[in-house]
Amino acid sequence: MKKILITLFSATVALSTLSADEPQQAKKAPSENQAAELSKLSEAFGHLIGKNLQTIGVKFDIAQVIKGLQDATAGIDSPMSEVECVQAISAVQERVFKEQSEENLKQAEAFLKTNAKNKKIKSLENGKVQYLVDQEGQGSTLEDHFSPLIRYTGKFLDGNAFSASKEDEKLYLDEIIPGLKAGLLGMKEGEKRTIYIHPELAYGTNGYLPPNSLLTFEIELVKANVVEPEQATPEAPAKLPSEIAQSETQVR
Repeated sequence: MKKILITLFSATVALSTLSADEPQQAKKAPSENQAAELSKLSEAFGHLIGKNLQTIGVKFDIAQVIKGLQDATAGIDSPMSEVECVQAISAVQERVFKEQSEENLKQAEAFLKTNAKNKKIKSLENGKVQYLVDQEGQGSTLEDHFSPLIRYTGKFLDGNAFSASKEDEKLYLDEIIPGLKAGLLGMKEGEKRTIYIHPELAYGTNGYLPPNSLLTFEIELVKANVVEPEQATPEAPAKLPSEIAQSETQVR
């Protein structure tokens, strides 16, 4: 939130700095190229504001936002102080966050309850982790504390992907979310699974994803355990023939 406001503030300051130079340049009309560049910059600045508004999570009335920009340019006072505005935005964000958390949790639990009725689905962790074997594997089995090599796609309940591997990726089981670890254990090399994870065993209301999201991972186990190569210890240099001869002489 603070970063977004700082971005908007910085962009506004930059625009006001440009505006401050206008009186000095008022005597000289801008050329066609300068006018075109200013028009392009103005449009780009509008996009910058628009993108940041979307990330705040508040459904602003764009017409009123434009009115606020026009009034501020004309020197008309704002209906709120800056502090009041920030506090109001925070209050709306908290309310929206709470509502979204409750709705996502409700949808996640309803989905898992229905999904458990599928005879092909296997349940773990009291049904809060479920998985479907899409392709059987024949290789080594993934065990606890292993570091597997996988390919994956992570999706939300609506099917939209939030992350995917671009190449084989190594995981450390002790560092991933509990639900994914539970769903991975027991996989065999070459196996493909679709894993469904309740928010409590995923990110819950933390992280950058929508709060209380049910996560789906499509996983292919490439290798059960990637062992880090041990640091080679330097070997003793081979003896030269003369040294060998000297050793044998000493023995005699």
